[in-house]
Amino acid sequence: MVNLERQKHILEVLKEKKSATVADLAQILYVSEATIRRDLTEMKATGLIERSHGGASLPDNADEISIFVRMEKNAREKDRAALAAIEHLPPFKSVFIDSSSTALALAEKLDLTSKTVVTNNLQTAIRLAKKPNINLVLLGGNIQFNTISTTGSWTTNQLDDFVFDLMLTSCAAVIDGATFERSLEQKEIKKAAFRKCAVKFLIVDHTKFSAFATYRLTGLEDYDYIATDVEPDESLVKKCQESGTKLIF
Repeated sequence: MVNLERQKHILEVLKEKKSATVADLAQILYVSEATIRRDLTEMKATGLIERSHGGASLPDNADEISIFVRMEKNAREKDRAALAAIEHLPPFKSVFIDSSSTALALAEKLDLTSKTVVTNNLQTAIRLAKKPNINLVLLGGNIQFNTISTTGSWTTNQLDDFVFDLMLTSCAAVIDGATFERSLEQKEIKKAAFRKCAVKFLIVDHTKFSAFATYRLTGLEDYDYIATDVEPDESLVKKCQESGTKLIF
């Protein structure tokens, strides 16, 4: 069993039991305790778990997956969706980029010279800070360690001070023709940004169409563009045609 498969299994055990000892996990996964300890160390570093005496437990915000894990997961699919989106981006001078790894995959490919870029994600800010001549703004707030992003009412309220030409955003899941988030905090930030952006550009890889999340953000018809990595099913194509949303794949 390779590391990622084993760590996924560990997460499944913790979701069921809430916590587990190293010995229990070693017995369940048929590996040594030393192997489990190495896995738990890696998982703690990416924000997936919390270490406890002799074992591990899930953090309070366990529904939010670490951005470092998300950046690696389905990386090729995210790149394909991002490349599909690039050619269709409208002209813009200001952009809000959410805390998604998919939006970051697109942002890293853009020439943002002389643009105003606002984000609530620390990893996005760090990556884009390497680009020259960007007016880069990181929203303040409480730092959520899994997503490495700022959240809370202060973060949301700061968005009242901006008006954006463009919003680059993804979501945790697409369910019944709407986008969903795994945390209420991320939903509220994206909802606030949605109201301040002239053009809303959704970038999703195909796995989001079979994913699950709890908090509904908005219907797909509220986006101006939707870019994905494969041809979506007929129902989504029809919905976009009816709403005037431009579908890109």
